Amino acid sequence: MESSRASEKKKLKRKEILEKKKAADQLLKVASAQIDHLTSFPSFCYFNKNGLCLRLESGRGDKLSNCTKQQIQKLLKANMMGPYGSEWAVEEKVKRREMVAPEARYIFVYWNANEMMDNAFTPLLGFLHFRFTLEEEIPVLYLYELQLDSSVQGKGLGKFLMQLVELIAQENRMGAVVLTVQKSNSLAMKFYISKLRWELKRTMKFFAKHLIMKLKLYWRTARRVGFMAAFSDLKFED
Repeated sequence: MESSRASEKKKLKRKEILEKKKAADQLLKVASAQIDHLTSFPSFCYFNKNGLCLRLESGRGDKLSNCTKQQIQKLLKANMMGPYGSEWAVEEKVKRREMVAPEARYIFVYWNANEMMDNAFTPLLGFLHFRFTLEEEIPVLYLYELQLDSSVQGKGLGKFLMQLVELIAQENRMGAVVLTVQKSNSLAMKFYISKLRWELKRTMKFFAKHLIMKLKLYWRTARRVGFMAAFSDLKFED
């Protein structure tokens, strides 16, 4: 009798796990299928503040033009070669592969075309690279990159973009927003911990050949209802 009850309990538990996984997979599928994640947030299509007049555009990894790829690589090199040091040559190859993955989603930042001459080359001033994936069996928005050109740093744009990231996560019913940061990247650590008050969750280890790098994983504290994250208590101040 006891054995039968235990067996039935295991079956119910297994069924519950499978149902949760199915629900999570469906959330990820729907989120990834959305063509333009800015559509739901028209007020985030432009950033006009602190002397900046910028516009934002959506993109995806398998639809990048050669020009955009080159600008992404240039910005990554300018910002990340220092923190990675001698390991940048290896890491750059990894980032190039990640850059064009079909599941990669982007938000690009440019000067507002209305403020520039017609047909003028518009440089990439920043970008977000994110994906919808599972982390510890929870559907999350995983932020791979937040990169800004030095000319637009320190003017509130980073906070603005992170607010957009969390709104996109909320809109798509993700359980959390996740990202990794190198311990050696002191500017990024200060930005996420001091300015945005993100919470250190746990330590991860990344292996690149014989190199072991410790990266920090951050989760925004959020109340959850099933897979739905409640972000109503989030506030971003200048």
